[in-house]
Amino acid sequence: MPSCLEELVAAWHSGCSRGIYSVCSAHPWALEAAIEQALEDGTQLLVEATSNQVNHRGGYTGMQPADFRRLVEGVASAKGLGLERLILGGDHLGPNPWQTLPAAEAMGEAERMVDAYARAGFTKIHLDASMACGGEPGPLSDETIAERAARLCAVAEQASGERKPVYVIGTEVPVPGGATESLSHLEPTRREAAAKTLEVHHRIFAGAGLAAAWPRAIALVVQPGVEFNHQDVVDYNAARARHLPELLRREPGRVYEAHSTDYQRPSALKELVRDGFAILKVGPALTFALREALRALEQIEVELVEPRRRSCLMGVLEQAMLDNPQHWKHHYSGDARTMRLLRRYSYSDRVRYYWAVPEVRDAVAQLDGNLKETGIPETMLSAYLPRQYKAVRSGRLRPEARAIAIDRIRDAIRPYAEACWG
Repeated sequence: MPSCLEELVAAWHSGCSRGIYSVCSAHPWALEAAIEQALEDGTQLLVEATSNQVNHRGGYTGMQPADFRRLVEGVASAKGLGLERLILGGDHLGPNPWQTLPAAEAMGEAERMVDAYARAGFTKIHLDASMACGGEPGPLSDETIAERAARLCAVAEQASGERKPVYVIGTEVPVPGGATESLSHLEPTRREAAAKTLEVHHRIFAGAGLAAAWPRAIALVVQPGVEFNHQDVVDYNAARARHLPELLRREPGRVYEAHSTDYQRPSALKELVRDGFAILKVGPALTFALREALRALEQIEVELVEPRRRSCLMGVLEQAMLDNPQHWKHHYSGDARTMRLLRRYSYSDRVRYYWAVPEVRDAVAQLDGNLKETGIPETMLSAYLPRQYKAVRSGRLRPEARAIAIDRIRDAIRPYAEACWG
Protein backbone atom coordinates (compact mmCIF):
# COMPACT_ATOMS: atom_id res chain seq x y z
CA MET A 1 0.00 0.00 0.00
CA PRO A 2 1.45 3.44 -0.92
CA SER A 3 2.45 5.66 1.95
CA CYS A 4 0.95 9.11 2.51
CA LEU A 5 4.02 10.67 0.90
CA GLU A 6 3.84 8.41 -2.15
CA GLU A 7 0.17 9.33 -2.53
CA LEU A 8 1.13 13.00 -2.33
CA VAL A 9 3.57 12.53 -5.22
CA ALA A 10 0.90 10.84 -7.31
CA ALA A 11 -1.59 13.60 -6.48
CA TRP A 12 0.80 16.36 -7.61
CA HIS A 13 1.41 14.62 -10.91
CA SER A 14 -2.36 14.25 -11.40
CA GLY A 15 -2.73 18.03 -11.19
CA CYS A 16 -3.57 18.44 -7.51
CA SER A 17 -1.26 21.11 -6.07
CA ARG A 18 -0.96 19.65 -2.62
CA GLY A 19 2.15 19.39 -0.51
CA ILE A 20 3.34 18.71 3.00
CA TYR A 21 5.52 20.82 5.27
CA SER A 22 8.26 19.27 7.33
CA VAL A 23 8.74 20.57 10.87
CA CYS A 24 12.46 20.44 11.66
CA SER A 25 12.61 21.22 15.36
CA ALA A 26 13.09 19.36 18.63
CA HIS A 27 11.66 22.13 20.81
CA PRO A 28 8.56 20.77 22.61
CA TRP A 29 6.61 24.02 22.14
CA ALA A 30 7.36 24.04 18.41
CA LEU A 31 6.16 20.44 18.27
CA GLU A 32 3.01 21.38 20.18
CA ALA A 33 2.35 24.21 17.75
CA ALA A 34 2.72 21.92 14.75
CA ILE A 35 0.49 19.27 16.32
CA GLU A 36 -2.20 21.83 17.13
CA GLN A 37 -2.09 23.00 13.51
CA ALA A 38 -2.40 19.44 12.19
CA LEU A 39 -5.33 18.80 14.52
CA GLU A 40 -7.11 21.94 13.34
CA ASP A 41 -6.49 21.10 9.68
CA GLY A 42 -7.20 17.37 9.97
CA THR A 43 -3.93 16.55 8.19
CA GLN A 44 -0.85 14.39 8.47
CA LEU A 45 2.16 15.88 10.26
CA LEU A 46 5.75 15.37 9.12
CA VAL A 47 8.43 15.96 11.78
CA GLU A 48 12.12 15.53 11.03
CA ALA A 49 15.38 15.39 12.95
CA THR A 50 18.75 16.25 11.41
CA SER A 51 21.93 14.21 11.56
CA ASN A 52 23.63 16.79 13.81
CA GLN A 53 20.63 17.13 16.07
CA VAL A 54 19.80 13.45 16.62
CA ASN A 55 22.05 10.47 15.85
CA HIS A 56 23.27 7.17 17.29
CA ARG A 57 25.75 9.09 19.46
CA GLY A 58 23.15 11.54 20.74
CA GLY A 59 23.76 14.60 18.57
CA TYR A 60 23.61 18.07 20.08
CA THR A 61 20.23 17.31 21.68
CA GLY A 62 21.56 14.23 23.45
CA MET A 63 18.86 12.16 21.73
CA GLN A 64 19.20 9.02 19.66
CA PRO A 65 16.50 8.39 17.01
CA ALA A 66 14.40 6.23 19.34
CA ASP A 67 14.51 9.01 21.97
CA PHE A 68 13.35 11.59 19.43
CA ARG A 69 10.52 9.32 18.38
CA ARG A 70 9.39 8.96 22.01
CA LEU A 71 9.51 12.75 22.45
CA VAL A 72 7.40 13.48 19.39
CA GLU A 73 4.95 10.66 19.99
CA GLY A 74 4.60 11.69 23.63
CA VAL A 75 3.69 15.26 22.68
CA ALA A 76 1.34 14.00 19.94
CA SER A 77 -0.45 11.62 22.31
CA ALA A 78 -0.81 14.30 24.98
CA LYS A 79 -2.39 16.65 22.43
CA GLY A 80 -4.68 13.98 20.98
CA LEU A 81 -3.05 13.49 17.57
CA GLY A 82 -3.34 9.88 16.46
CA LEU A 83 0.07 8.37 15.78
CA GLU A 84 -1.16 7.08 12.44
CA ARG A 85 -1.14 10.72 11.32
CA LEU A 86 2.48 11.25 12.34
CA ILE A 87 5.36 10.80 9.87
CA LEU A 88 8.92 10.83 11.20
CA GLY A 89 11.86 11.70 8.98
CA GLY A 90 15.62 11.94 9.16
CA ASP A 91 17.22 14.91 7.40
CA HIS A 92 20.73 15.05 5.87
CA LEU A 93 21.51 11.53 7.02
CA GLY A 94 25.09 10.92 5.98
CA PRO A 95 28.63 11.65 7.13
CA ASN A 96 28.05 15.35 7.82
CA PRO A 97 28.58 15.18 11.63
CA TRP A 98 31.84 13.26 11.09
CA GLN A 99 33.17 14.86 7.91
CA THR A 100 36.50 15.72 9.53
CA LEU A 101 37.21 11.97 9.75
CA PRO A 102 38.59 9.94 6.84
CA ALA A 103 35.83 8.84 4.49
CA ALA A 104 35.83 5.18 5.60
CA GLU A 105 35.35 6.14 9.26
CA ALA A 106 32.80 8.88 8.51
CA MET A 107 30.73 6.54 6.36
CA GLY A 108 30.89 3.86 9.05
CA GLU A 109 29.36 6.32 11.51
CA ALA A 110 26.77 7.37 8.92
CA GLU A 111 25.76 3.75 8.36
CA ARG A 112 25.30 3.20 12.09
CA MET A 113 23.22 6.35 12.28
CA VAL A 114 20.96 5.34 9.38
CA ASP A 115 20.57 1.91 10.97
CA ALA A 116 19.40 3.56 14.20
CA TYR A 117 16.90 5.77 12.36
CA ALA A 118 15.47 2.86 10.38
CA ARG A 119 15.19 0.59 13.41
CA ALA A 120 13.42 3.39 15.30
CA GLY A 121 10.70 3.43 12.63
CA PHE A 122 11.53 6.61 10.73
CA THR A 123 9.82 6.23 7.37
CA LYS A 124 11.29 9.18 5.42
CA ILE A 125 15.05 9.27 5.05
CA HIS A 126 17.11 11.93 3.27
CA LEU A 127 20.26 10.26 1.99
CA ASP A 128 22.88 13.00 1.90
CA ALA A 129 26.48 11.97 1.28
CA SER A 130 27.39 15.11 -0.64
CA MET A 131 30.08 16.43 1.67
CA ALA A 132 33.78 15.73 1.31
CA CYS A 133 35.32 13.95 4.29
CA GLY A 134 38.75 14.31 5.88
CA GLY A 135 41.52 14.57 3.33
CA GLU A 136 39.20 14.50 0.31
CA PRO A 137 39.20 17.30 -2.26
CA GLY A 138 35.75 18.71 -2.85
CA PRO A 139 33.29 18.88 -4.31
CA LEU A 140 32.61 15.16 -4.69
CA SER A 141 31.56 13.72 -8.03
CA ASP A 142 27.94 12.73 -8.65
CA GLU A 143 29.08 9.11 -8.84
CA THR A 144 30.80 9.16 -5.45
CA ILE A 145 27.80 10.84 -3.81
CA ALA A 146 25.42 8.31 -5.34
CA GLU A 147 27.60 5.34 -4.38
CA ARG A 148 27.65 6.49 -0.77
CA ALA A 149 23.91 7.21 -0.80
CA ALA A 150 23.35 3.67 -2.10
CA ARG A 151 25.40 2.25 0.78
CA LEU A 152 23.22 4.13 3.26
CA CYS A 153 20.04 3.08 1.46
CA ALA A 154 21.08 -0.58 1.68
CA VAL A 155 21.50 -0.20 5.45
CA ALA A 156 18.05 1.37 5.77
CA GLU A 157 16.46 -1.36 3.65
CA GLN A 158 18.01 -4.05 5.83
CA ALA A 159 17.13 -2.39 9.17
CA SER A 160 13.59 -1.22 8.43
CA GLY A 161 11.73 -4.52 8.43
CA GLU A 162 8.51 -4.88 6.45
CA ARG A 163 7.61 -1.19 6.30
CA LYS A 164 10.21 0.24 3.97
CA PRO A 165 11.07 3.96 4.05
CA VAL A 166 10.70 6.47 1.28
CA TYR A 167 13.87 8.29 0.34
CA VAL A 168 14.99 11.78 -0.59
CA ILE A 169 18.21 12.22 -2.56
CA GLY A 170 20.34 15.23 -3.41
CA THR A 171 21.27 18.25 -1.35
CA GLU A 172 20.87 21.99 -1.49
CA VAL A 173 23.50 24.70 -1.67
CA PRO A 174 24.48 26.25 0.69
CA VAL A 175 24.60 24.06 3.80
CA PRO A 176 21.57 23.47 6.07
CA GLY A 177 20.39 26.11 8.51
CA GLY A 178 20.81 29.25 6.47
CA ALA A 179 23.60 30.89 4.53
CA THR A 180 26.42 32.95 5.97
CA GLU A 181 27.50 34.59 2.73
CA SER A 182 25.93 37.15 0.42
CA LEU A 183 22.84 35.96 -1.41
CA SER A 184 23.23 38.30 -4.37
CA HIS A 185 24.21 35.54 -6.82
CA LEU A 186 21.91 32.74 -5.67
CA GLU A 187 20.88 30.64 -8.67
CA PRO A 188 18.35 27.82 -8.97
CA THR A 189 19.75 24.38 -9.77
CA ARG A 190 20.28 23.93 -13.49
CA ARG A 191 18.00 21.47 -15.23
CA GLU A 192 21.01 19.50 -16.49
CA ALA A 193 22.40 19.14 -12.97
CA ALA A 194 19.09 17.91 -11.54
CA ALA A 195 18.64 15.44 -14.42
CA LYS A 196 22.17 14.10 -13.93
CA THR A 197 21.61 13.60 -10.20
CA LEU A 198 18.58 11.45 -10.96
CA GLU A 199 20.28 9.52 -13.76
CA VAL A 200 23.43 8.73 -11.78
CA HIS A 201 21.53 7.69 -8.64
CA HIS A 202 19.18 5.49 -10.68
CA ARG A 203 22.08 3.73 -12.40
CA ILE A 204 24.10 3.19 -9.23
CA PHE A 205 21.12 2.07 -7.15
CA ALA A 206 20.33 -0.53 -9.83
CA GLY A 207 23.93 -1.71 -9.87
CA ALA A 208 23.90 -2.02 -6.08
CA GLY A 209 20.86 -4.30 -6.07
CA LEU A 210 18.51 -1.53 -4.92
CA ALA A 211 16.13 -1.56 -7.88
CA ALA A 212 13.22 -2.26 -5.53
CA ALA A 213 14.07 0.79 -3.42
CA TRP A 214 14.46 3.22 -6.33
CA PRO A 215 10.70 3.83 -6.86
CA ARG A 216 10.58 4.91 -3.22
CA ALA A 217 13.15 7.65 -3.90
CA ILE A 218 10.23 10.05 -4.13
CA ALA A 219 11.96 13.42 -3.86
CA LEU A 220 15.01 15.27 -5.07
CA VAL A 221 16.51 18.20 -3.18
CA VAL A 222 17.42 21.04 -5.51
CA GLN A 223 17.94 24.75 -5.02
CA PRO A 224 14.78 26.56 -6.18
CA GLY A 225 16.42 29.93 -5.61
CA VAL A 226 15.27 30.47 -2.02
CA GLU A 227 17.51 31.13 0.95
CA PHE A 228 18.05 33.29 3.99
CA ASN A 229 21.12 34.51 5.75
CA HIS A 230 21.44 36.53 8.95
CA GLN A 231 19.43 39.54 7.79
CA ASP A 232 18.07 38.88 4.30
CA VAL A 233 15.64 36.52 2.59
CA VAL A 234 15.62 35.58 -1.09
CA ASP A 235 12.03 34.86 -2.11
CA TYR A 236 11.05 32.32 -4.72
CA ASN A 237 10.97 33.61 -8.27
CA ALA A 238 9.00 31.13 -10.35
CA ALA A 239 10.15 32.58 -13.66
CA ARG A 240 13.81 31.89 -12.85
CA ALA A 241 13.10 28.28 -11.86
CA ARG A 242 10.54 27.29 -14.52
CA HIS A 243 12.91 24.67 -15.97
CA LEU A 244 12.64 22.65 -12.75
CA PRO A 245 8.89 21.84 -12.89
CA GLU A 246 9.34 21.13 -16.61
CA LEU A 247 11.88 18.42 -15.74
CA LEU A 248 9.68 17.06 -12.96
CA ARG A 249 6.80 16.39 -15.34
CA ARG A 250 9.01 13.78 -17.00
CA GLU A 251 9.60 12.06 -13.65
CA PRO A 252 6.16 10.79 -12.60
CA GLY A 253 7.41 9.20 -9.38
CA ARG A 254 9.17 12.26 -8.00
CA VAL A 255 8.64 15.68 -6.51
CA TYR A 256 11.14 18.20 -5.20
CA GLU A 257 11.97 18.88 -1.57
CA ALA A 258 12.72 22.54 -0.83
CA HIS A 259 15.06 23.35 2.04
CA SER A 260 15.57 26.73 3.74
CA THR A 261 12.05 27.92 2.95
CA ASP A 262 11.90 29.73 6.31
CA TYR A 263 10.60 33.31 6.12
CA GLN A 264 9.26 32.96 2.55
CA ARG A 265 6.23 35.07 1.67
CA PRO A 266 2.96 33.05 1.85
CA SER A 267 2.41 33.54 -1.88
CA ALA A 268 5.89 32.17 -2.58
CA LEU A 269 5.15 29.03 -0.56
CA LYS A 270 2.02 28.44 -2.65
CA GLU A 271 4.02 28.91 -5.86
CA LEU A 272 6.65 26.44 -4.67
CA VAL A 273 4.02 23.76 -4.07
CA ARG A 274 2.41 24.51 -7.43
CA ASP A 275 5.80 24.05 -9.13
CA GLY A 276 6.45 20.64 -7.64
CA PHE A 277 8.29 21.55 -4.43
CA ALA A 278 5.75 19.46 -2.62
CA ILE A 279 7.85 19.01 0.53
CA LEU A 280 8.67 22.30 2.27
CA LYS A 281 11.19 22.28 5.11
CA VAL A 282 10.84 24.78 7.97
CA GLY A 283 12.83 24.96 11.20
CA PRO A 284 14.61 28.15 12.31
CA ALA A 285 11.50 30.26 11.59
CA LEU A 286 9.65 28.37 14.31
CA THR A 287 12.12 29.03 17.10
CA PHE A 288 12.64 32.57 15.75
CA ALA A 289 8.92 33.10 16.43
CA LEU A 290 9.28 31.47 19.86
CA ARG A 291 12.07 33.90 20.77
CA GLU A 292 9.95 36.85 19.64
CA ALA A 293 7.06 35.70 21.82
CA LEU A 294 9.17 35.10 24.90
CA ARG A 295 10.93 38.44 24.55
CA ALA A 296 7.56 40.20 24.28
CA LEU A 297 6.24 38.32 27.31
CA GLU A 298 9.34 39.31 29.26
CA GLN A 299 8.60 42.96 28.46
CA ILE A 300 5.15 42.47 29.99
CA GLU A 301 6.77 40.79 33.00
CA VAL A 302 9.03 43.83 33.51
CA GLU A 303 5.93 46.01 33.77
CA LEU A 304 4.19 43.73 36.27
CA VAL A 305 6.83 42.04 38.46
CA GLU A 306 9.25 43.60 40.92
CA PRO A 307 12.94 43.43 39.84
CA ARG A 308 14.13 40.77 42.29
CA ARG A 309 11.47 38.28 41.11
CA ARG A 310 11.84 38.78 37.35
CA SER A 311 13.07 36.00 35.10
CA CYS A 312 15.59 38.21 33.26
CA LEU A 313 15.16 35.66 30.46
CA MET A 314 16.93 37.47 27.64
CA GLY A 315 19.90 38.24 29.88
CA VAL A 316 20.12 34.62 30.98
CA LEU A 317 19.92 33.51 27.35
CA GLU A 318 22.66 35.93 26.28
CA GLN A 319 24.92 34.69 29.07
CA ALA A 320 24.33 31.07 28.06
CA MET A 321 25.37 31.90 24.50
CA LEU A 322 28.50 33.70 25.72
CA ASP A 323 29.43 30.87 28.09
CA ASN A 324 29.17 28.27 25.30
CA PRO A 325 29.74 29.97 21.95
CA GLN A 326 30.29 26.83 19.86
CA HIS A 327 26.85 27.02 18.22
CA TRP A 328 27.27 30.58 16.89
CA LYS A 329 30.92 31.67 16.88
CA HIS A 330 31.68 30.21 13.44
CA HIS A 331 28.52 31.73 11.95
CA TYR A 332 28.59 35.36 13.14
CA SER A 333 31.22 38.01 12.67
CA GLY A 334 31.62 41.75 13.31
CA ASP A 335 32.21 44.10 16.22
CA ALA A 336 30.74 43.50 19.67
CA ARG A 337 27.51 45.36 18.95
CA THR A 338 26.94 43.54 15.65
CA MET A 339 27.61 40.15 17.26
CA ARG A 340 25.18 40.90 20.09
CA LEU A 341 22.44 41.82 17.62
CA LEU A 342 23.11 38.74 15.50
CA ARG A 343 22.97 36.45 18.50
CA ARG A 344 19.51 37.72 19.32
CA TYR A 345 17.92 38.66 16.00
CA SER A 346 19.59 36.72 13.17
CA TYR A 347 17.28 34.85 10.80
CA SER A 348 19.59 31.85 11.21
CA ASP A 349 18.41 31.74 14.84
CA ARG A 350 21.41 30.18 16.52
CA VAL A 351 19.46 30.91 19.73
CA ARG A 352 17.60 27.66 19.12
CA TYR A 353 20.55 25.64 20.42
CA TYR A 354 20.22 27.17 23.89
CA TRP A 355 16.61 26.71 24.98
CA ALA A 356 17.46 23.38 26.65
CA VAL A 357 20.29 24.87 28.76
CA PRO A 358 19.12 24.36 32.39
CA GLU A 359 19.48 28.05 33.37
CA VAL A 360 17.54 29.15 30.29
CA ARG A 361 14.87 26.52 30.84
CA ASP A 362 14.53 27.67 34.46
CA ALA A 363 14.19 31.30 33.36
CA VAL A 364 11.40 30.38 30.92
CA ALA A 365 9.63 28.51 33.73
CA GLN A 366 10.01 31.53 36.03
CA LEU A 367 8.61 33.84 33.37
CA ASP A 368 5.66 31.52 32.86
CA GLY A 369 5.08 31.26 36.61
CA ASN A 370 5.29 35.00 37.19
CA LEU A 371 2.73 35.74 34.48
CA LYS A 372 0.41 33.07 35.84
CA GLU A 373 0.48 34.94 39.15
CA THR A 374 -0.06 38.40 37.70
CA GLY A 375 -2.20 37.50 34.73
CA ILE A 376 -1.55 39.07 31.33
CA PRO A 377 -3.63 42.23 30.86
CA GLU A 378 -5.26 42.43 27.45
CA THR A 379 -4.13 46.02 27.09
CA MET A 380 -0.48 45.02 27.44
CA LEU A 381 -0.85 41.97 25.20
CA SER A 382 -2.23 44.31 22.54
CA ALA A 383 0.92 46.42 22.77
CA TYR A 384 3.43 43.57 22.51
CA LEU A 385 1.69 40.71 20.65
CA PRO A 386 -1.26 42.20 18.76
CA ARG A 387 -2.14 39.05 16.80
CA GLN A 388 -2.34 37.02 19.99
CA TYR A 389 -4.36 39.84 21.59
CA LYS A 390 -6.98 39.45 18.85
CA ALA A 391 -7.03 35.69 19.39
CA VAL A 392 -7.54 36.15 23.14
CA ARG A 393 -10.30 38.72 22.57
CA SER A 394 -12.07 36.33 20.20
CA GLY A 395 -11.96 33.54 22.77
CA ARG A 396 -9.76 31.33 20.60
CA LEU A 397 -6.66 31.61 22.79
CA ARG A 398 -6.09 31.37 26.54
CA PRO A 399 -4.32 34.43 28.00
CA GLU A 400 -1.43 32.34 29.33
CA ALA A 401 2.26 32.65 28.46
CA ARG A 402 2.76 29.11 27.14
CA ALA A 403 -0.39 29.18 25.03
CA ILE A 404 0.50 32.61 23.66
CA ALA A 405 4.04 31.52 22.72
CA ILE A 406 2.74 28.39 20.99
CA ASP A 407 0.22 30.43 19.04
CA ARG A 408 3.00 32.80 17.95
CA ILE A 409 4.89 29.77 16.59
CA ARG A 410 1.72 28.78 14.76
CA ASP A 411 1.84 32.17 13.03
CA ALA A 412 4.96 30.83 11.31
CA ILE A 413 3.28 27.51 10.47
CA ARG A 414 -0.05 28.77 9.15
CA PRO A 415 1.30 29.95 5.77
CA TYR A 416 2.76 26.47 5.22
CA ALA A 417 -0.53 24.82 6.10
CA GLU A 418 -2.37 27.10 3.68
CA ALA A 419 0.18 26.49 0.91
CA CYS A 420 0.13 22.71 1.35
CA TRP A 421 -3.45 21.94 2.34
CA GLY A 422 -5.49 25.07 1.63
